[in-house]
Amino acid sequence: MAASTAVRASGLAARSSLPFVIAASSAGTLIEWYDFYLYGSLAVFFSTEFFPKENPTAALLASLGVFGTGFVARPFGAVLFGRLGDLIGRKFTFLITLIMMGLATTLVGVLPTYGAIGMLAPLLLVVLRLLQGLAVGGEWGGAAIYIAEHSPDGKRGFFTSWLATTASLGLVLSLLIILTFRIKLGENAFRAYGWRFPFLLSAVLVVLSIYIRLKLRESPIFQSLKDTGRSSARPVAETLGSSKNRELILIAMFGTVVPNGAIWYTGQFYALFFMETILKVNYVTASWILIGAIVLASPLFVLFGSLSDHIGRRNVMVAGFALGVATLIPVYKMMQANAGAPLVLTLLVFYQMVLVTMVYAPLGAFLVELFPARIRYTSLSLPYHFGNGVFGGLVPLISSSLVVATGNHFAGLLYPILLATVGILVSLIYIKAPTHEVKIWDEVVSEQPA
Repeated sequence: MAASTAVRASGLAARSSLPFVIAASSAGTLIEWYDFYLYGSLAVFFSTEFFPKENPTAALLASLGVFGTGFVARPFGAVLFGRLGDLIGRKFTFLITLIMMGLATTLVGVLPTYGAIGMLAPLLLVVLRLLQGLAVGGEWGGAAIYIAEHSPDGKRGFFTSWLATTASLGLVLSLLIILTFRIKLGENAFRAYGWRFPFLLSAVLVVLSIYIRLKLRESPIFQSLKDTGRSSARPVAETLGSSKNRELILIAMFGTVVPNGAIWYTGQFYALFFMETILKVNYVTASWILIGAIVLASPLFVLFGSLSDHIGRRNVMVAGFALGVATLIPVYKMMQANAGAPLVLTLLVFYQMVLVTMVYAPLGAFLVELFPARIRYTSLSLPYHFGNGVFGGLVPLISSSLVVATGNHFAGLLYPILLATVGILVSLIYIKAPTHEVKIWDEVVSEQPA
């Protein structure tokens, strides 16, 4: 009884500081996404700086391929840092990932171009993208779990949805900083050396975020497991050794995370690529269209996160997947028909962002509720970074390749539509239990030794 009271008391103490927990966790995650997406925001530009210029199409695809290597590395980061998070703690692990991300991003800012060192330039760029991918593989899961394990049952979707805004706002931050330097310095100066400044700025942002995160305490749920000797000694083996847990990972990945990544990367990165390369909208205008759409849609993350507390995580996400399947091609046809109308394009990209908020806002809470606390970091990170990182992260490359191969401007949408369709089927068939009713605090309290 005394141990049970102690756990609840520590939980209440943590909940009283929940706004700071959310702010500190989200600030670091926002900076990590800023770092990770700087390259994506400059992928078209990097194709001329780090690859041979003789074949622009091949250079663009190579640039998008390097962008994709960061996503391919994310599952390995999930295993590495998920294990550390379940062994040592949530706070320590996402401090390490933040430092790694900041270092890799800063080094991109001093990397010589293809014109200076030839093929060594793209090779080094790949190495740094891999380090970024490893870091992100441990960051998001840690931050989502940290907030969720401080949140009261019944409002977890609302509180974790604040973290969901960071990925999109990290993209906005990268676009704004790139635009600022590009406009202030001029195109020639930006191409010569100015593109380095957004990467170097990461060092300052990371130091500030580390300072804030050092003020955080460990998650009360993990601390309870640690104090009572019930944390996992072999989280990877426990995660993959259980047939039930393996099944949950597959359901989570193909039922929620893979289609989530498809909608997310289509609505943002592919939309930007489509405007710049297909519609020939200039970079500044296309960036402002995307920034405007994301900023307008960002409050909807919290709306749909809160809604998922009442009607269920699966139901909100499946509605977003279904709308994506039904409307993506018509939306992009309307974008083509209104290539010269920035306001209309903004509204069409905003609609895609509405879909992003529907599918992404409930995801963190859903994954936290799906897995037990002792192996939660590892179990959550694996499906998220395999599904979102590999399947979702390759949307720009695969979709662009389909356009090049077929000559059809809308062929690139077939890949995300396929993934979203799979997500609908898997979710409706296999996700039956309403995870928003799961009480993760009870799991810890009920297992307290007498």
